[in-house]
Parts: sequence; C-alpha cells; structure tokens
Amino acid sequence: MIVLGLTGSIGMGKSTVAQMFRDEGVPVFDADACVHHLQGPGGRLVPAIESAFPGTTGPEGVNRAALGQAVLGDDAAMRRLEAIVHPAVQAERAAFLAAHAGASLVVVDVPLLFETGGDKAVDKVLVVSAKPDVQEARVLKRLGMTKAKFAAILARQMPDADKRARADHVVATDIPLAETREKVRTLIACMTASEGR
Repeated sequence: MIVLGLTGSIGMGKSTVAQMFRDEGVPVFDADACVHHLQGPGGRLVPAIESAFPGTTGPEGVNRAALGQAVLGDDAAMRRLEAIVHPAVQAERAAFLAAHAGASLVVVDVPLLFETGGDKAVDKVLVVSAKPDVQEARVLKRLGMTKAKFAAILARQMPDADKRARADHVVATDIPLAETREKVRTLIACMTASEGR
C-alpha cells in the first residue's frame, strides 16, 4: 500500500482534489471531517475542549467560531488545542489505514501535513496549489471570512512555495477542472503501476 499525503494551504482546492481521488475509487481519510465529527454533537473531544476553553461548546458540540477566537493568534492556546485534537485524529487515521489494508493506494488528506510533521508518516506527498490571487478570491468568498482572518490562517501555514518544494507531486487547481482531474488520474495510474498493478 502507498499512503499518499494530500495537503495544500487554505483555498487551494484540496477538497476538490480529494473528491477526485474518491471518484476514482481511492479511499480517502479526511482529517478535517474527522475533527468535525470528534467535535460535533456528542463528539468525544467536546468535554476536553470545554474544559480547556470554557464557553466554546454547547448542545451542537464545539462552537468553531468561539473556539477560533479563543486560539487564533495565541500560540500557547493553539498548542493546548492541538494536544487534545491531534492524538485523537492520529488514532482515527490508524483505524482507517487498518480498515483499508488491502488497497494499493490510499490518500490521507491533512491540511497541516508539513506543519504537524505528518509528512513523515506517509510514503509520498501531493501538494495542491493555485496562484495567490485565485487562492485569496476563493477564501474571501467563505462565510464569515475577512482579510484579517485569512492573513492569520496563512501565518500558521507553511508558505505554498515551501510546500511545493517539499512535495513529491504538485497538482494545480487554477486550471480547467478537467485538466486537474486528468493529472489526478495519471498520478493514480503511475502510483498503482509502481505497486505491480
């Protein structure tokens, strides 16, 4: 099995590319979706997060806006949150890999793959990238997003150029969707062929 780490900065089109892998039958572990589940109604991380950051949870689980205000721009608070979230996500990822042990290729979709050292736990890294103006336009369309919030998020992420330099593969998403999909299909064919298939 090849474990392909999929990453990219905010607004680069990572979710779109992850869906392209799913469309081709490749199992995808989505770290963000896992976090949403763990922090949602009845999620097992809700009590620990409420204890560390009082007033950031409720009947619907974690109030992401309130939690964001509590940690964004505060490195110590962010480290406390990561100490709660990261081990739980790693356990979920291990269970996913065990469940798909027979697959020749699986994708692990992790936004902060390099920033958290997750690149050491995968065989290859694919970085999804787009031009800065395309990235900014996409992100600023999101509900509740501001230029200041976007800048704060980018400050916590490794620059796109550095990610591309460290990647085994780069897929552009500021090109026609069909071209991006063809690049994904070619990548899958090459990686599964290298496994003797």
